[in-house]
Amino acid sequence: MKKNTRSKARVRARNVHIQSTGRGLTSQAGLIPVVKFLKKMGLPDALDNFVPHRRGNNAVYQLSDVTYLTVLGLIAGASSLLKVVAVWSDGVLRGAAGCIRIPDDTTLGRIFKEVSPGQISLMETLQHRLRSTVWRAALRAGTSKVAALRQIWIDVDSAVDTVYGRQEGTAKGYNPHKRGALSYHPIIAFCCETKEILQAWFRTGSAYTSNGIVGFMKQLLAHLPNRVRIVFRGDSGFFVGSLLALLESKGHGYLIKVKLRNLAELMGKQTWIPIPNQPGWEQCEFKHECAGWGESRRFVAVRVEKKEEKPSQQQELFQTKQYDYFCYVLTESLCPWDAHKKYGERATCETWIEESKGQMGMGHIRTSEFLANAALFQCAVLAYNVLRFMALMSNNATLRQWEPTTIRVFLIRVAGKLVTGGRQLLLKTPGDLFYQKEWSDWVAVGLEP
Repeated sequence: MKKNTRSKARVRARNVHIQSTGRGLTSQAGLIPVVKFLKKMGLPDALDNFVPHRRGNNAVYQLSDVTYLTVLGLIAGASSLLKVVAVWSDGVLRGAAGCIRIPDDTTLGRIFKEVSPGQISLMETLQHRLRSTVWRAALRAGTSKVAALRQIWIDVDSAVDTVYGRQEGTAKGYNPHKRGALSYHPIIAFCCETKEILQAWFRTGSAYTSNGIVGFMKQLLAHLPNRVRIVFRGDSGFFVGSLLALLESKGHGYLIKVKLRNLAELMGKQTWIPIPNQPGWEQCEFKHECAGWGESRRFVAVRVEKKEEKPSQQQELFQTKQYDYFCYVLTESLCPWDAHKKYGERATCETWIEESKGQMGMGHIRTSEFLANAALFQCAVLAYNVLRFMALMSNNATLRQWEPTTIRVFLIRVAGKLVTGGRQLLLKTPGDLFYQKEWSDWVAVGLEP
């Protein structure tokens, strides 16, 4: 008989018995470096001191406690307050964070419902301070030069958080995916160089895209170094004269898409020239003053001929051409085609919004009260930024490109066993992880002094 030498991918599985008696075990060893990183950056103490919220001498948990627990829970993948509590059922994690007791989900929600508008503002300011600390640390460590840049691009956009049920502050506003559904309408500013959220406001569902944008930018600019020039990039929802005037008065720039509703006739009067090496495309630039501006500004535009399978009888009779127009108002010295391409890079901002919403629970954990939801929203912003901060400090190109879900799968959900030896605690993890280099860099960010 011929011997079977064919290789196999599987062999007969052995019987495995399960005992729930193990101690010092964890399935989320990757959270330990996060805990240590936040301690190095001073977040636990800052939450306690900078966002005061005393609940009385008999209260066990403070706002700083539930904020910290929620941020770590969101990083681990929690999508509800109950799941935040489940994350902290891990004894190894509690020991590393110094948590003696953990509140239940009802207590978490009740404390968040006690916040005031002033505390929401302080949570926003705290994130600016943390970012400044991280940027300086990254510059000293040589992992990033963003703190030394003279100019940064900022992508600003609004997001729609659809809500099912009646919750305070929801309204039927702009909602392209669930028309007529209640929603919130937050506004978010991203730093293009680091992918982090520079600032975010939680807004009611009735808020238009540009509502409060001037105040939003004033607050953001107040927390950025004076030497830094920003370039604001946004869609036509931010085509607002007061915003342009604010940016110009501070020496900043902008590249904003123009609403063509009232400029269609103006487009037809321009002199269009072909764009080199771009068949079918034409470009122009001009100065124009919109109503209420008080001064003219530079506009650039490109257009491409529409390709219709069957032209209408009128088009056949008069041989008229139809175009798709793209127009921008800007301060930068870009030609129309380069401005069009530069604006196209803004598509990554929409990807980041989806990451923060779908992968970090931004706007997903809600209560019945608006201010509590705003506080939970700020927790999600901080959780998203912590991942971006650690990637920035790691100097690992792969880690900086990863989405939160990827970081969670390969670096957070790692098995570990806590052992004691020589009066020291040692967390043992597998030595054959799929991304061992990224894991080593992740651990180094949190545990190295």
